[in-house]
Amino acid sequence: MPVEIELKAWLDDYESIKGRLSSLGSYVRSYEKTDTYWYPIDEGVSGVTLPRSGLRIRRDRSTDAGSERVLVTLKKGQVSGGVEVNEEREFSVSNADVFEELICDLGLFKGMYKKKYGWEWMVPSETEGLPPIGAEVSMVKDLGWFLELELIVRDKGDPLMEKSRKELLSLLERLEISSEKMEARSYTALLRDRWQNK
Repeated sequence: MPVEIELKAWLDDYESIKGRLSSLGSYVRSYEKTDTYWYPIDEGVSGVTLPRSGLRIRRDRSTDAGSERVLVTLKKGQVSGGVEVNEEREFSVSNADVFEELICDLGLFKGMYKKKYGWEWMVPSETEGLPPIGAEVSMVKDLGWFLELELIVRDKGDPLMEKSRKELLSLLERLEISSEKMEARSYTALLRDRWQNK
């Protein structure tokens, strides 16, 4: 199963980071992503077990091209040293509304909601054998600006996992972002804290 290694960091000056990413890598697209998170109504009765993050349904619109896709994602992972390692199951569906109706009938309810927009680049890895790094500069509604860096390896036993972690930290440094800006908490946890403290 593919494993996603990623980190995110708060940004004070997103425009300068966009410029640095453009000099280091290739621009891919601009996007708008709307996520809803679904959870079991009663795990004890339904027998459904989901990670705390829930089942995510993402409407991912490429604003440059005007195209949209719907992705269903389930992540199981952990955070170590500010870097997140996730086993990820993901597939696309043709109709989000119909799929949401189906999982509602199966005993899940709509919980958290997240919206973000931004820009994506691919930055060549400096380590031999590693794929390019996916880099996104995003405005997350109700939170602020973030940089997200991501590499995907084959599985948990992949010898490139530790190299991937170092590669992400190295790119963060090349972008002149302090490691103190890294955020280990998930967006859903950050949003939950913000909404509870309003």
